[in-house]
Amino acid sequence: MANLSLLSPRYRVLLAGVFSQILCIGVARFAFTPMLPVMQQQTWLNDAQGGWLAALNYAGYMLGALVASSLHSIRLKDTLYRLTLLLAVLSTAGMALADSFWLWAGMRFVAGFSSSGAMLLASGLILHWLISHRQRGELGIHFAGLGVGILVAALAVELMLRLSLDWQTQWWGFAVLALALLIPAWRWLPRPAKPMAGSGGSAQRQATPPSRAFMRLMLAAYFCAGYGYVISATFIVAIVEREPLLAGAGNWTFALVGLAAAPAVMLWDLVARRIGYLGALIAAMILQVVGIVLPALTDSLAGVLLSAVLYGGTFLGCVSLVLTMAGRLYPQSPARMMGRMTLAYGAAQIIAPALTGMLAEATGHYDTGLWLAGGFVALGAVLLTWLRRVDQTAQRLDAEAKAAPSE
Repeated sequence: MANLSLLSPRYRVLLAGVFSQILCIGVARFAFTPMLPVMQQQTWLNDAQGGWLAALNYAGYMLGALVASSLHSIRLKDTLYRLTLLLAVLSTAGMALADSFWLWAGMRFVAGFSSSGAMLLASGLILHWLISHRQRGELGIHFAGLGVGILVAALAVELMLRLSLDWQTQWWGFAVLALALLIPAWRWLPRPAKPMAGSGGSAQRQATPPSRAFMRLMLAAYFCAGYGYVISATFIVAIVEREPLLAGAGNWTFALVGLAAAPAVMLWDLVARRIGYLGALIAAMILQVVGIVLPALTDSLAGVLLSAVLYGGTFLGCVSLVLTMAGRLYPQSPARMMGRMTLAYGAAQIIAPALTGMLAEATGHYDTGLWLAGGFVALGAVLLTWLRRVDQTAQRLDAEAKAAPSE
């Protein structure tokens, strides 16, 4: 019992991160994916407009990532984190106010900005708390919240459809859910006690900056990964619902994505211990290619469900592996590398949904967009394979992953 009470603060902090992920990612960002076909059926929204709304969401995320990476004060980061929680609630409620493209565009942009709070700010604040309280610096539970958030969004839309609620009422429902999630996400993450001179006590690992070749090829590969990730993240429910034999299975498919994503970070950490960070990242991207293109190859329910599992089980693994490598290379300030990586990932997320939406509007299907996305991710895997062979930074990171199984 004593141990349980001793660990209680740690779990409250980690759960604050989980709730921030469900709020800022699951509701504010990813509720749009299962809501897209509902809005297309009940309003004038078409494929191209849906793609542009998704692109604006990712543009907002990019701005949030840039702002987050530019802040050096832990107090300012904490303040911005709490602001993004409020923006997540307001942008979700804003979607229900009217069926105006420009209102929706503004709300999707703000929602994207808010999602950077859970992905970047919360993870840094939680790591800061864990390290300053001499706790193991692991974020697997925190990032599991992203998968749970996707699951919650999919099941919420399915429930509200069964209650015959229209698109506007569904967004109000999400706003109420967002408000409930705000409370633990806000209250359970303590404000930073002090700016912490130095690095937090004991001697920490020194930064070991990567080679230029490593950064260039990683940026290119991460752009490719971002292109592939965003297509399924935005359109998977619409793709499934458009198939006559699969109508009604879209939300359950998206729920399966979340279910597969929840344990992904911890599983890919285990894979990295065996084959290295780069090896695990390459494996994740190869599996993701299969997951992305499967809906273009088959309209069977089994094929679509396998696609959901492969996609859900890999996209978050890719992000967490890159974040882990950034922490290895820059232990005191991983945002130094993640800022540039996020720019590459985010640029792809702006271009891809807009282009895919226009292609779908022109052709009447998403197959071309899926093949293009799969091709980009395959190219990224090829770049990483070459990088792993020729670059000393990549080889050192792989060796560190294998040599430190308990970290």
